Amino acid sequence: MSATTSMKAVITTGDGKVVLQSIPKPKPGPGQILVKVFAAAQNPSEWMKVQNFITKGVVTGHDYAGVVEEIGDGVPEGTRHIGERVAGFVNACMSNDLGGSFAEYTVADAQIFIPLPDDVSFEDAATLGLAGFTACQTLWQYRDLPTPLEPVDQENSFPILVWGGATAVGQFTIQLAKLSGLRVITTASPKNHDLMKQLGVDGVVDYKGSDSEVVGKIKAAMGSDNLFQAADCVGNEDSAQKISLCFGKEGGHVVSVLPTSSERSDVKSDLPFVYTLLGKVLEPPYPPIYQRPAIPEHYELGMRFGKILSRLLEEKKLKTIPVKLVPNGLADVQRWIEYQKEGNVSAEKIVYRIAETP
Repeated sequence: MSATTSMKAVITTGDGKVVLQSIPKPKPGPGQILVKVFAAAQNPSEWMKVQNFITKGVVTGHDYAGVVEEIGDGVPEGTRHIGERVAGFVNACMSNDLGGSFAEYTVADAQIFIPLPDDVSFEDAATLGLAGFTACQTLWQYRDLPTPLEPVDQENSFPILVWGGATAVGQFTIQLAKLSGLRVITTASPKNHDLMKQLGVDGVVDYKGSDSEVVGKIKAAMGSDNLFQAADCVGNEDSAQKISLCFGKEGGHVVSVLPTSSERSDVKSDLPFVYTLLGKVLEPPYPPIYQRPAIPEHYELGMRFGKILSRLLEEKKLKTIPVKLVPNGLADVQRWIEYQKEGNVSAEKIVYRIAETP
């Protein structure tokens, strides 16, 4: 265990910005691990939280990859070990006992994470956290779909529409659905169509265009199959409208990463929130729609999802998100948060290599 008592970390200022500071190194509490962070990935949620509903003086960053440095009390003996390579996510930018990942060290739940094979780099592994676990939620938290551990055979396969296939959640959802034996139709900008094909989709359609034009292309890609399942990895009015039009007369089920609604009463919609997998109460400053009690069943799902993702990595069946590695470690996080907010990130993840922080 390192003898250092302080660390470099990116802290919220309370006025919609972040700054790099030296702060005390955290200690893991009961049921937690202290992770020495080697790489951290950025998500849209960074700028959304920092600029909309954050408190001052909180370490930001959600996705991490590193090694276990210390194990807290109450962690079952033998389940974790010092030096273990891990990746996952924390509920950052909020006042809670799990600090953010944009730091030299972060405190994480000792059960909700992904054990990493030795041949997966920390930079690649950092892209797994929020997106990987959310992709699992879109497929399996609200519906009994096949999994990669028990895939459906070709004769019994059926289509799923993944809206926003080039997003991080979309890329993982596509792969998990294909590994489960499903036929995947997705939407993406033409510049990302080759990437979608590399991920194994059965059809890819440009999401831009009139409702009738886009929906017509999606239905043509499905052939004679009716659509009953969809994952909305964008979550806006346009995606919700077009997805609802893709369902047949019997309706369907869509799981969306952001709040949406359908005018069709026969379309069921669910809204997963990845932080419920940590088994904690979600309180203000989260907006009311995201405030949730602790849900033990979701915590169990989180453990299951981490094991599925780890196994697929071990079997070399799961590709991580393309990485945009930025220079100077955590020195310019404010700049890169603004860069992402302006819509400059597509089909990749901004990743910080912590050791390069000046």
